Amino acid sequence: MIKLLIVDDSALMRRQLSSVFEAQGDFEICLARNGKEAVEENLRFEPDVVTLDINMPEMDGLTALSTMMAQRKVPIVMVSSLTEQGALATFEALALGAVDYIAKPGGTISLSLDLISKDLVSKIRSAAKSRVKIVRSAPISIPSAQVKAKPHLASGGVVIIGVSTGGPRTLEDILPLFPADFPHPILVAQHMPSSFTKQFAGRLNTICALQVVEAGTPMVLEAGVIYIGKGGADMVVSQRSGKVMVMPKPEHKDFAWHPSVELLGRSVLECFDASKVIAVMLTGMGYDGADAFTEIKKLGGRTIAESEESCVVFGMPAELIKRNGATMVMPASRITRQVMAWSLQK
Repeated sequence: MIKLLIVDDSALMRRQLSSVFEAQGDFEICLARNGKEAVEENLRFEPDVVTLDINMPEMDGLTALSTMMAQRKVPIVMVSSLTEQGALATFEALALGAVDYIAKPGGTISLSLDLISKDLVSKIRSAAKSRVKIVRSAPISIPSAQVKAKPHLASGGVVIIGVSTGGPRTLEDILPLFPADFPHPILVAQHMPSSFTKQFAGRLNTICALQVVEAGTPMVLEAGVIYIGKGGADMVVSQRSGKVMVMPKPEHKDFAWHPSVELLGRSVLECFDASKVIAVMLTGMGYDGADAFTEIKKLGGRTIAESEESCVVFGMPAELIKRNGATMVMPASRITRQVMAWSLQK
């Protein structure tokens, strides 16, 4: 049995969430009405995983999250609204130690849960087996106005990153380490809803020496820029009028996750010699991108799979390793250094 603590100030939401997991048959459920009760039940009930609302009376979700991480670490999945405020609070929660989030679509609660119940159950099962990361003692801070790289046309190489569960926190650890003179563009396919990616790109832009943008419209691919794939779409690379472009496309029905890492990898191979491609597979559940990254390695490119020791969920990297598609396997803390070393090789 998976011991699940559901925390929400709405009695209807608690009841609806309970029904979703009771129907699975292998969940033992405890309910809490606010952050204060959540903190108490985390110690008494000792759940394997928690769903946590953000806006609650007495003690809000972020305060409860911080307290639980200090008292008894537990995998926490935030239940967030699809708003700018909800996105910002979600990223703060991930920085504080939450392992994942589920975005509530609009409309009535029952209809909303019908839309997300399959994804919600999958995320809770994955979170129950995930690794809770140590919270940073202080946020990374870079005076972006002073150190931003000047974008210039990409020539030769490209870095692509595929990531899902646990990704925002891991990307915040990795991307700020790239220097302002890094010679290649970086394309990031992070599974994320459409209302979150613009806020995420903006958050990263404040802590990275490289410029960070959401690839929400067709753009000329430039070095000195990190492109975050727009949620609710797929991100691809293509040739237009002699220039390499990065652009969003409607979600492709043949791919299960979006923005699709697999589709991004395939499109990069159509525009770049594989020997000029560096592909990095980070934490996440599923197998998105494993086949494309394996092909990149087979054709002479270099690939990295994040090792299990630093992954929140060792799913996507494990699938790449299983296919013999990883040139190197290493913890997240070493990845930027390795990518930089390869980028300097002729």
